[in-house]
Amino acid sequence: MRLPLLDIVVIAVYVAGTVLFGSWFVRRSRTADGFTRAGGRVPMVVVGLSIFGTFVSSISFLAIPGKAFASNWNSYVLSLTLIPASWVAVRYFVPFYRSLGHISTYAHLESRFGTWARIYATVCYMITQIARMGAVMFLLALPLNILLGWDVVTIILITGILTTVYSMLGGIEGIVWTDALQSLILILGTVICAAILLFGTPGGPEEVFKIAAQHNKFSLGSFGGSLSQPTFWVVLIYGIAINLQNFGIDQNFVQRYQTARCEKDARRSVWLNAWLYIIVSAFFFFIGTALYSFYTARPELLSGDMLADMNAEPIAHGDRFYPYFIIHQLPAGLTGLLIAAIFSAAMSTISTSLNGCATLTLTDFYKRFWRPKAGAKEEMAVLYTSTIIWGALGIGGGLLFTRAKQMLDAWWGIQGIFSGGILGLFLLGFFSRRARNVPAALGTVLGLLVIAWMSLSLPSWNAFPEQWAAWRCPLHEFLIPVVGTAVIFVTGFLLTILFTRGGAEKKQ
Repeated sequence: MRLPLLDIVVIAVYVAGTVLFGSWFVRRSRTADGFTRAGGRVPMVVVGLSIFGTFVSSISFLAIPGKAFASNWNSYVLSLTLIPASWVAVRYFVPFYRSLGHISTYAHLESRFGTWARIYATVCYMITQIARMGAVMFLLALPLNILLGWDVVTIILITGILTTVYSMLGGIEGIVWTDALQSLILILGTVICAAILLFGTPGGPEEVFKIAAQHNKFSLGSFGGSLSQPTFWVVLIYGIAINLQNFGIDQNFVQRYQTARCEKDARRSVWLNAWLYIIVSAFFFFIGTALYSFYTARPELLSGDMLADMNAEPIAHGDRFYPYFIIHQLPAGLTGLLIAAIFSAAMSTISTSLNGCATLTLTDFYKRFWRPKAGAKEEMAVLYTSTIIWGALGIGGGLLFTRAKQMLDAWWGIQGIFSGGILGLFLLGFFSRRARNVPAALGTVLGLLVIAWMSLSLPSWNAFPEQWAAWRCPLHEFLIPVVGTAVIFVTGFLLTILFTRGGAEKKQ
């Protein structure tokens, strides 16, 4: 299928405009402080929209509608956990990091537990970002592959290269301002698409809700007590853990606290992101639900393989239906706008990850171990070079995702595994003033062993033969970061009490 000229113009203008707009801030990013912190001069609304853009990504834009199409609103519970997580972030995390003044999220872990803690957390973050960038690039490539006929590899390469260019030139200030613009385009595209589905379905809004209700599409999941299925409670616990992790120990978010003009603005930006994401993600889920109603009412609009996927039990390849709708059912111009919105989500996430990884490469590795007194030009050389390297690694990660069948589940699983329960280490240092190196190290080792056991128990890993089936973890994979966090925190806390009492007894 060929794109109409109008759609090509819309996409070309958007992509070129994004790269030029992000690169325009090169004048303000010629120092390490400007490149990584934007001089602390970014307005609150821009910071909030940038955090929102980091939260969304093309994972949300495409995979959430795909998830809702194939199942229900169970995953929306994760969005609702932003309310308690944001309260904790505003009350504790934002003041904590603003008072420290470190651009590196993990620098304080070294002062509490030693160099190993800082490196461990930094490496876990970097691995997660490679997976995140890879998932985003792949999801962006899906609709473009169908529409343009371009090879997925080619699309991933183009996306990665363009985003790396403006991320390298514009620094964090160019990224946050571009994120804000991209977020507005994404919101506009989402609302328009939801409206078209709502009023374009035969029978109108009433028919959309009727079909969805008949197939239980608005369900938030089972309220049962099973811990081996993604019930309401499992997703709730997972969401709280992941969002506390985002706000508390994710370089992407903590770095944005530092770009705000003051602590009050940083707090407000967190709340702006939370409420905006809760509303917009509801639109994402509604699009998936309305898509199901639309194609149930108009099955003749589906190709043979798409109809077979829809009639499968359970529905197969849910990620494909939203791109299919964008390509085949939207009028010229709107197709280009929606693809531009997908670009917006993807480039926002990738650029954020690139800047975060480049920042930590400079602060937590280069200046920490090789050149503590590196000059301004040397710092910028490291930032530019590392941005290119991380861009290449992100592209490589995108190629690995081509075999994932359900991107949202795949991303959540990888995020939980690679995060390594570092939230537990952070909470231990935050809430226990007496916790020191040895208890924290032992707790982390035990936590990693538990995480490894739970991860290897997943069906996708298939690491346990049938004769060892009894040794598999019975818990759902969403609970991996939850259990990992709890094991590290509780073990470190109890060992701290034990060591403290033992030391007191020896003194007596």
